[in-house]
Amino acid sequence: MNFQGVIIGVISFLVIGIFHPIVIKCEYYFSCHVWPFFLLAGIVSILVSLFVANSILSSTLGVLGCSCIWSIRELFEQRDRVAKGWFPANPKRK
Repeated sequence: MNFQGVIIGVISFLVIGIFHPIVIKCEYYFSCHVWPFFLLAGIVSILVSLFVANSILSSTLGVLGCSCIWSIRELFEQRDRVAKGWFPANPKRK
């Protein structure tokens, strides 16, 4: 039996699930100004995934990179959700 697909699926599920609270916390504490960090981390993860021989690790890095890049969009959407009052705004920020 080949469990690589199941392992990659579980890792993908976990990575995507972990990024939801990361985006919320980053927007709360740093606003949308952290988007370059997500872009850099995404590009680096994707590039490294191209050179890793292990298929599970390569897939994980690819999912991580794509999740980082997708999080840029989510940061700005989170800002809009905060403006609508769906999430609390950081009172220490103007």
